[in-house]
Amino acid sequence: MKGKFQSDKPIYLQIVDQVIQEIVSNKRKKGDKLPSVREFAIDLGVNPNTIQRVYRELESRGMAISRRGQGTFVTEEQEMITKWKEKLKERYIYDFIEAMEALGYSLEEIKENMMDEKWGGGDS
Repeated sequence: MKGKFQSDKPIYLQIVDQVIQEIVSNKRKKGDKLPSVREFAIDLGVNPNTIQRVYRELESRGMAISRRGQGTFVTEEQEMITKWKEKLKERYIYDFIEAMEALGYSLEEIKENMMDEKWGGGDS
């Protein structure tokens, strides 16, 4: 992710989204220790203050917990992880449909294309 940030969204929120996606896709497991602020900042090429903000935001969203003197850890609450997975699914579907409609496709055309065998749908 280093240096691959969009200019239309704050960097810390992009990192938050990426970490949440890693958690819900099980790339980061429940209870895993997140990298130190300094380590993560160096890995991503950002200021350590940005990572501190990321960790605060992850905590406020219920996806991480800070343990004084030990670091920051991925939540162990499966319900929270499932909730965020559903939120992301809905957001990605909405964004996809919005982009397709911007290209001039109707909802019906989008559905038909999704069922097309070349897109993985249909009776393969």
